[in-house]
Amino acid sequence: MRQIRNFCIIAHIDHGKSTLADRLLESTNTLGRREMRAQVLDSMDLERERGITIKAHAIRMDYAADDGTRYQFNLIDTPGHVDFNYEVSRSLAACEGALLVVDAAQGVQAQTMSNLLLAMDHDLAIIPVLNKIDLPAARVEEVCGELEELLAVEREEILAVSAKQGLGIDEVLEAIVQRVPPPSGNPDAPLKALIFDSYFDQYRGAIPLVRVIDGSLSAGMTMRMFATDGEYEVDEVGLQRLKQMKTASLEAGEVGYIVAGIKRLGHARVGDTVTSSDRPADSPLPGYREVKPMVFAALFPVDNDDYDNLKEALERLQLNDASLTYEPETSTALGFGFRCGFLGLLHMEIIQERLQREYDVKILATVPNVRYRVRMTNGETVELSNPSRLPDRAAIERIEEPFVKVRVFVPAQYVGAIMELCNERRGDYGELIYLDQHRVELVYSLPLAEILFDFYDRHKTVSRGYASFDYDLSGYRPGDLVRLDILVNSDPVDALSAIIHRDKARTWGMRLIEKLKELIPRQMFEVVLQAAIGGRVIGREVIRPLRKNVTAKCYGGDISRKRKLLQRQREGKKKMKQVGQVDIPQEAFLAVLKMD
Repeated sequence: MRQIRNFCIIAHIDHGKSTLADRLLESTNTLGRREMRAQVLDSMDLERERGITIKAHAIRMDYAADDGTRYQFNLIDTPGHVDFNYEVSRSLAACEGALLVVDAAQGVQAQTMSNLLLAMDHDLAIIPVLNKIDLPAARVEEVCGELEELLAVEREEILAVSAKQGLGIDEVLEAIVQRVPPPSGNPDAPLKALIFDSYFDQYRGAIPLVRVIDGSLSAGMTMRMFATDGEYEVDEVGLQRLKQMKTASLEAGEVGYIVAGIKRLGHARVGDTVTSSDRPADSPLPGYREVKPMVFAALFPVDNDDYDNLKEALERLQLNDASLTYEPETSTALGFGFRCGFLGLLHMEIIQERLQREYDVKILATVPNVRYRVRMTNGETVELSNPSRLPDRAAIERIEEPFVKVRVFVPAQYVGAIMELCNERRGDYGELIYLDQHRVELVYSLPLAEILFDFYDRHKTVSRGYASFDYDLSGYRPGDLVRLDILVNSDPVDALSAIIHRDKARTWGMRLIEKLKELIPRQMFEVVLQAAIGGRVIGREVIRPLRKNVTAKCYGGDISRKRKLLQRQREGKKKMKQVGQVDIPQEAFLAVLKMD
């Protein structure tokens, strides 16, 4: 165990985490020249295009140190986005050390801080790495000063590298040997292994990736999961070197995979503890919790004939992504579809993109919303994510909405604009911390629903692109919330319903029906658009009908003849309005997402 080093790389998005991982793999000759490519650990096309890590990976490397000792390095890759915060925490729990990568041009950012605090919570040895020192815009001395203050380290402890050019990589490898402590498990104790990731193989079932804490794991033994209480016979264990390599056993301190014929990914939950059925451990490892979706949206096929294809696509995606939840939903406006739960907006965007790319299903997504808690007058608590299912107002005592603690890193000159934006979004001011004379950290408490739509775009706009933000769920709070309904000719369009704060309901409703007026084509009859809260209409717009000039053929003569023709036309339009249906175009639903 003294020759094992388990570590991860943590960084803000686009600070060079995947590129540094590539150089480490090259320097340790883990992959041959033919297997090597840029961002080798990012296996999905979406990851490579966007430059972000979505799915965590683990890879084994062998390194011969300067003193001739051979070390076993286990690099556990972590997703970089705030949506995957729980997965990051479980990957960190499987490590003893972390490389903290900071871009020399951009400096410390919001997710750098967020992931650093997570790593400190797990008592990891932190190795600061200053990346991209070859860039013309690199502020090496300035950013080193930030890291010295942040981590309370000496200047010599900060490693300056260029992952792209391959500069300073040998120093990073030696620092891992010297500064990351070896694992401290007991090989003779009952088996305890942490599942830090899992994926689904259609031939072998769900394959958990584990870090063995105590004991050993080998083929033929019967293992038990603490969270699901499921028992499985282990068919194979091995280690990951991009491909799976079968081994006789996994000992304490090692990282590898288990094949045990697990039929569903939900039975191999991230954060769960694996033990032996014959000699079980007394208690599971701490930190496990069920991943709950934070953002909800309904997905409908553009063509109703694609409903079965959408269902099959969601089933397959769920096999590889246990955090995705879905249930059937029916909408009078859009037909049959599914209400899906996502970890966050990025997760939602990725699922939509994968549905269209990998399964060729054209979909229409409704407005994303959050899960509300409704306290009823009879003492019950109902959790709902679909605004159209909100109970009658008379039966509701109060509605509670989720709040998040938002950390914004911004240059000092843009603090006023960011504070104005947060106050506009019903934010509660927390604190303002000057990191140095130029950069400020702002802490606010905001309703999650307020940062769903365009908060990211707006905060980038008002700060000229220099601000970065990160958030954590902080709990639920009661609010003056109401359900806003949009009525088209007195029929509610359930897909456009929203739960919204009373102060913003009128403005939102008016803007939405004005947008709909532009997008819904004129009919042969009058179309009335209304925004309503309960039974009270708070906004109204009318789409005038197309009108044929029925009196054009009357040249002179008695006026009563013209009146008779106009009366007949009026009655015809009235009848048409009673039986006619207004088709709402897809652009109308998309417009809600793009409203200013």
